[in-house]
Amino acid sequence: MASGAPSGLGRLVQVFPSPPELAASLWQLLLQEEARALASPRRRFAVALSGGGLVSLLSREPPRTGNLSAQHWLLAFCDERLLDFSDPESTYGAYRANLLSKIGIPEKQVLIVNPSLPVEEAAADYARKLKEEFPEDDIPIFDVLILGLGPDGHTASLFPDHPLLEEEKKIVAPISDSPKPPAQRVTLTLPVLNAARTVVFVATGDGKATVLKRVLETDEKIPLPAARVQPHSGRLLWFLDEAAARELTGPVEKHSVL
Repeated sequence: MASGAPSGLGRLVQVFPSPPELAASLWQLLLQEEARALASPRRRFAVALSGGGLVSLLSREPPRTGNLSAQHWLLAFCDERLLDFSDPESTYGAYRANLLSKIGIPEKQVLIVNPSLPVEEAAADYARKLKEEFPEDDIPIFDVLILGLGPDGHTASLFPDHPLLEEEKKIVAPISDSPKPPAQRVTLTLPVLNAARTVVFVATGDGKATVLKRVLETDEKIPLPAARVQPHSGRLLWFLDEAAARELTGPVEKHSVL
């Protein structure tokens, strides 16, 4: 598969002047997709979020609770570090501290990885929770799934040259040898990422420029993990700031200051 191969409904690369404009447009997208999902027979908006810098982006200026139909959200996480929720590196812990109270999603509608379990059991427990929420789907289909991008091309907790990149049966996998600390994590697998209706990659800063060039504009014999995310029938969007996009030469959609 070529790194730049188009996905089911095509790929759109959007470039914003800075992270604040990017964050505002990301929330605008979420509200649009929420409306679309709630107008469908599903009557539910299923979202999976990544951690890292995305937490601060989404927490910067979230919509007022009255603008969200939070009672209809189902929130899950693309991966999780097996850490206590009080640890600043915990994905759920970071969202709980910085965002969830601001947007009012009921706690029972947030699916979390249990960090007190051994990593294999934590992955199995998370997979069970997902299957309970998506009983009619062999693979959970999220309305929106938001991913980050590591300088090495990893996304979620799927790392270059790791056996988990070949996982086709499990929807959730444990990882005990993460090259990025902490070693123990739980992650959604590529089949879940590629089943989403809309996938959004978010990358900001100079440190992402070189890997973005590889993922978006270079055909590699062994694609990086992020390049393997190609939704089968959904949309693939890239939300970048100008610093991250500085090495790209292909077509992008540029946005001015809001």
